[in-house]
This record gives sequence, C-alpha cells and structure tokens, in this order.
Amino acid sequence: MARINFHLDPGPKATLKRLIERGVQWRERQRARTLLLLDEGMLPEVVAETLGIHVRTVGTTRNQWMATGLTSLPDRPRSGAPRKLLAEHVERLLGWAKAEPLSASALLAKHKDSGGPDVHLATVHATLKNSGFVWKRTRSSLKKSRDEATFRQAGVKIEELREQAAAGEMVLAYVDEAGFAQPQPNRSAWTPRGERHLIEAKRGMRLNVLAALLSSGELFSATYWQTTTAETFGGFIGLLKEHVGKPLTVILDNASIHKAKSIRPAIEFLKKQGVNLYFLPPYSPELNRIERFWHKMKYTLLSVKSRTAQMLQEDVVKILDNFGTNYKFAF
Repeated sequence: MARINFHLDPGPKATLKRLIERGVQWRERQRARTLLLLDEGMLPEVVAETLGIHVRTVGTTRNQWMATGLTSLPDRPRSGAPRKLLAEHVERLLGWAKAEPLSASALLAKHKDSGGPDVHLATVHATLKNSGFVWKRTRSSLKKSRDEATFRQAGVKIEELREQAAAGEMVLAYVDEAGFAQPQPNRSAWTPRGERHLIEAKRGMRLNVLAALLSSGELFSATYWQTTTAETFGGFIGLLKEHVGKPLTVILDNASIHKAKSIRPAIEFLKKQGVNLYFLPPYSPELNRIERFWHKMKYTLLSVKSRTAQMLQEDVVKILDNFGTNYKFAF
C-alpha cells in the first residue's frame, strides 16, 4: 500500500495524545494511536502490524477522521439487547463507589439489595471502567474530618500573609517538627520476582528536627536527639525571631507543645517583639508547606540505606545546611 498523505495540526495532535493517556474506551485510544502513527509518516500496513489490527481498519479510521474529526473516535451506539443498568442505576453505583471503598462484588450485592435489575459482575466492572474508575489502593486522609469552610478560609488568610511577606511587610515562616529514624521508610524498589528487597532495620534513637521554611527562601533549623518539648519549641521561636530580625508570622499546627501553659509567658513576650503565631485549623496539613519538604526529604533526598546514628545525623544536616543550593524546594 502506498504512503498516505496525512498531517495533524498541533491542537488535534495534543488532544489525541491526551486521549491515549486518559481515554476511557480502548477503541478510542486505539484510533488515536492509529492517527498519530500515520501523522509520523508510517505506512498503513506498518501501522496495522504495530497495533495488531487490519489494514482496512487503518484506512477507515483515517477517512472517518477526515470527515468528522474528534467525533469519529468514540464508539457509536450499537444494536443489541437493551441495557439493564439505567442511568439512575449507574449513578447510584458510582455514588456508592465514591462514598466507600467497596469491591465490585460488594457493589453488586448492594445494587441487588436496593431492588436493582439482575446483572452479571462483569457488567459492574465494565460500568465502573467506562465511567473512569480504576481499582487501586486507598489512602488514609484527614479531609473527611475537617471543616471545609474553615479550611478554605485559612487558605485565603495564608495567601494574604504571603502577599504581605512578598511586599516586605514581614517574614512568613512555616514551622513544624519531624523525626528521622535510622531505618528509612519503606518505598518501592526493583526486586527479582518472587523475592523481597530487604534493608537492614537498625534500632536506635530518633533524630528530631525543628525547622522553619521562610518566605525569604531560607530554611532555619535545629537538630537534636532529645524529645521535642514545649520549652524546645519556645526556644526555637526565640532563636528564629533573632535570626530574622523583622516582624515575623509563624504558621503552625495545633500540637500541644505549641500551646502549652509553660511557654505562654515567653510567647507573649515574643508577641510584643513582633512575633505572631497563626494556628491552622484541625486536619489541615496541606496548608503547612514545610510538610511537603519533610516528605521530599524522607522519600527522595535521603537515599535508601541503613544508617548508624552518626551517619543519620550527617546526612540530615547535610540536606538542611545545603537547602536552596544543592537541595532546592519551591516556597
């Protein structure tokens, strides 16, 4: 077969690439691949062999695209038996799937208990997949426990504080504590099939870090092997104020050490020196930007290996001291 003169403009080409990554229907994804391969100048018979389809299918896909564009990609309704799951049944299934981590079998049982028509388990699978659902691991989240209105208000307040810091009116600091253990957190690794990738789990003390991510682009930190106490926190804020030398607003969570009675006099004194503490609403770790730095530090910047106490302290301090140069993180 002769080469087909076929060319895609940048806009449709980008759309086809997105369909390949996110398209729900496999035929829609296959047609998008066909068109992109033709656009690269590949012969129709080579496209057919690459995708495992008939060469006539390649020509049909190309002709329909030339006639109707993007509307030619999805499957059209086909004749056959009427659908057993009506729109209201599908909506109900999707609602249950969003509300609870239910398996397809559990969803089918719930569907039948609610008086829905008798369908096969494969129908439930297909309905979920065609609606953009995939089966993957759940994640623990605090979002369902928090007050969303209060969370949004705090987000607006923090944006106002960021604007004040950008205008030079004060310095904004995201403050939090983190602990680092000698064995690193588990993560994925290339492992021979049927085996486990084992890392020696050394027992030892926990290295604690108190740090402030500043609007100036700096990271001010302190490391220690002792337990973090209210007095430790109060002393850190005092050192932070001395380091900044300007009016300071500190964003932090509601940990008990941040509000302990024993440090209230010191906090009141610092307030007179221009230090204001802004406490985040409960269950809102996303609003404290230093939380993302801790995650990146533990799971990316620190290599996976077993460490002695001295090695752990050296590796942690190296990252903290080289923040902004060798180790960068956007404020």
